[in-house]
Amino acid sequence: MSDYKDTLNLPNTAFPMKANLAEREPTILKRWHEIKLYQRLAEAGKNKINKDKTKLFILPDGPPFANGHIHIGHAVNKILKDFVLKSKTLNGYYAPFVPGWDCHGLPIELNVEKEVGKPGVKLDAKAFREKCRSYAMKQINLQRDAFVRLGVLGDWENPYMTMNFAYEADIVRALAKIIQNGHLHKGYKPVHWCFDCASTLAEAEVEYQDKSSPSIDVGFPSVDNTVLEAFTNLPISKTRLPVWAVIWTTTPWTLPANQAVALNPEFNYALVLAQDKTHYYLVAADLVDVFAKRIGLEEPEIVATCQGTLLEGLQLQHPFYDRKVPIVLGEHVTLDTGTGCVHTAPAHGQEDFIIGQKYGLPLENGVGSNGCYISSTLLFAGDHVLKVNDKIIQVLKDRGHLVQASVMQHSYPHCWRHKTPLIFRATQQWFISMEQNGLRKNTLAAIKTVEWIPSWGEARIEGMVKDRPDWCISRQRIWGVPMSVFVHRETGDLHPNTPFLMEEVAKRMEKTGLDAWYEVSIEELLGSDAKDYEKAPHTLDVWFDSGVSHDCVLDKHEALRFPADLYLEGSDQHRGWFLSSLTTAVAIKNKAPYKQVLTHGFVVDKDGRKMSKSLGNVVAPDKVISALGADVLRLWVSATDYRSEIVVSDEILKQTSDIYRRIRNTARFLLANLNGFDPEKHLVPADKMLALDRFIVERASKIQTEIIDAYEKYQFHLIYQAIHHYCAVDLGGFYLDVIKDRQYTGKTDGLPRRSAQTALYYIAESLVRWMAPILSFTAEEIWQNLPGKREESVFLSEWYTGISKFFEQRVSADEPMAKELTDQDWGTIRHIRDEVNKVLEEARAEGIIGSSLEAEVDLYVDSLTYELLEFLKDECRFVFITSRAGIHPESERPATAKRTLIEGLWIVVSASVHPKCERCWHRRPEVNANTEYPGICGRCIDNMIGEGEVREYA
Repeated sequence: MSDYKDTLNLPNTAFPMKANLAEREPTILKRWHEIKLYQRLAEAGKNKINKDKTKLFILPDGPPFANGHIHIGHAVNKILKDFVLKSKTLNGYYAPFVPGWDCHGLPIELNVEKEVGKPGVKLDAKAFREKCRSYAMKQINLQRDAFVRLGVLGDWENPYMTMNFAYEADIVRALAKIIQNGHLHKGYKPVHWCFDCASTLAEAEVEYQDKSSPSIDVGFPSVDNTVLEAFTNLPISKTRLPVWAVIWTTTPWTLPANQAVALNPEFNYALVLAQDKTHYYLVAADLVDVFAKRIGLEEPEIVATCQGTLLEGLQLQHPFYDRKVPIVLGEHVTLDTGTGCVHTAPAHGQEDFIIGQKYGLPLENGVGSNGCYISSTLLFAGDHVLKVNDKIIQVLKDRGHLVQASVMQHSYPHCWRHKTPLIFRATQQWFISMEQNGLRKNTLAAIKTVEWIPSWGEARIEGMVKDRPDWCISRQRIWGVPMSVFVHRETGDLHPNTPFLMEEVAKRMEKTGLDAWYEVSIEELLGSDAKDYEKAPHTLDVWFDSGVSHDCVLDKHEALRFPADLYLEGSDQHRGWFLSSLTTAVAIKNKAPYKQVLTHGFVVDKDGRKMSKSLGNVVAPDKVISALGADVLRLWVSATDYRSEIVVSDEILKQTSDIYRRIRNTARFLLANLNGFDPEKHLVPADKMLALDRFIVERASKIQTEIIDAYEKYQFHLIYQAIHHYCAVDLGGFYLDVIKDRQYTGKTDGLPRRSAQTALYYIAESLVRWMAPILSFTAEEIWQNLPGKREESVFLSEWYTGISKFFEQRVSADEPMAKELTDQDWGTIRHIRDEVNKVLEEARAEGIIGSSLEAEVDLYVDSLTYELLEFLKDECRFVFITSRAGIHPESERPATAKRTLIEGLWIVVSASVHPKCERCWHRRPEVNANTEYPGICGRCIDNMIGEGEVREYA
């Protein structure tokens, strides 16, 4: 037996079968850094837009908060953005990516406090802010390394950070523009107030301690008996008595500020006959027994009930003022404690304030900064709120509206510094008005100019804008951008030269950051006006910081522009960054900051639960990467329809890893069989290629069109499906299987082999680009192993145009090609092949054959199929991978023929009686006919020393 192994064209490539992504990906990252990939993309991009301004695509980064390790949601968001930007680059766009971070705010303050204590104790405010800045920078570096490891391309060396001095200055400038456009107004909002500090406190400065407080039930009499009309089940026999809506409170001092009584619209409310039978108590039906026990009412009698919604708007009498107060409705009313009727003082509670805005209730703050009622407060002027409770209870008793009074211990907010009780007190705050100068109307109009993906996003944000109260942008923080405005000491009005003064502050802030505001003297900026003005003590809401990134980044960065083409964030950002960006952009420029908004869902586990440490279902990106590689994580993101919840689990990631291996193995087959192929020398013209090779390239062309379209529509799961199907079914399940014979055994430089290699080259050049935005590391690895001259990175290329040139060759061919087989023809052939494989498998199971090349098949078919298969002649056997394939009319089928699922197709499999060719393993009668080349068939001899076999189709 001779050894003909050296005469075969065996596959060979440096591209390894085993991915080892966790080890290999960092090497690729290092190479990208060394060749300055992002900088080269930027340089090339600038040249593109110099020629064609429309070739710029802007996707800004919604800044993550600079606090803690990234979680799986962060990874999904950045990977989706990377898909978009890389696909745009391949499509010929300049798509810069400037990552960003949100750096101010409470979470950072809290973490710094854990390290160094609260400001004012060990560190002054300036030193504390510096600690906050250092902490945020440390977190940014941590997160940046994680995002880079995911394979996300961007200007990581020059991100935008809301704590950059220039950005902080531009935040002030953005606010100045909003003020100039007439959208800012001052108002009042309840905040925690410390009498000893004479200041508002942030939530972080509030501690809860036990405190003894009065516990009282108070009756608010109905103005008239119209309230009884809501109780349609009130028996006629019952006397029409006055109704008292009963509230329960532990803060009697807030009663002078009462403006309403709130009920829950969904609760049932009961009329309960009072002990002295002079009136009815109105309380939630489910709380009647608890209420009765508290006031000492034995065997309470419920005379009628009705739903809370029917009582809206009915008038009650304040228990000690000549003031009518309405019944209002609110979902905040619960059955946890009290009566189901809630005393509502908009100046002294967050929920009260919100419902007060909804109903337009007066916001009367009768408490001064020293904790005493102001002079206009009837009955209690000058009294301190923490000492007045007994007096108020006595007034209620004297007026006959005290239902019961007792004392209770409960948790109550205290100042962390002074350990003294706090109150909620309405203080002056600053708002962006939704009504002034038509901001709400203009914002709703701007929403219509945007494409929302998915489309339901439009209705969602529209509803938020319609129902949105004025946006309170002032906060009481230490680590935040100061509002940088001067207000009149008596009126609280802004200085008339506010925009000019804010610009002066911004110039100083560009040099020294936030401290510039605290260090500049009022006299320096205001001159003789200094005596009448003071610095506003507020910092800005951090949502304002990130919300004006369109003004601070898009308008300022040389590579970017306003408006952006696309904002892409999680669905929670309709209420967050999408809304704050939209509001500020319309307030400044009267235009939406984006043309498209794409929303993705949250990541959940296989049971639909959110990621939670307490549930033990957290999937950490760094652990996935160290185990499976970033490309597997990226492939998982692409496989999911992100518009709904995104499901992840170890099992799902394992399945994704298996699919990744199939795609990688397909790429390896392509590269291994392009060994020795030089596209400049060996590329076969389209009109000379075999029909099967032309077919598979045409399939690639159609798929490329679909994939590019899916990238443009951000439908990444369709791309995943298309790539997977093409690799597993079109290539792995058919084409690559068929061409192995001529690829390995054909004449090295013969047309059949070079035709297949040409097809493989077209496919590889296309596939590597389809994969690149998703499987970025693997695509780069493939790119480095492809034959032919090329750019240093796949990301410096664009979609492969060789396929379109392939079609141009076909159209311009001088000589007619062999009869062309249509997609439908090849589809029929593939179906027949599947049926042949089933019968071959049965024969193998019965021991008739081993491998398929030990078999000979005879097909008995109808006339149309006969015409198609007969046309392929002897090449049918290469399609079926058998040693012989005979095609016969259906009428000739023997009784032993096996029926198939295809109508008019019958198959007979038999073991070949001919010897096996030692080179191609086909069993042929002419094996050993040539004594000079014993053990091989005639076509192998021709492929070794002759002109090579001739093939037309397969």
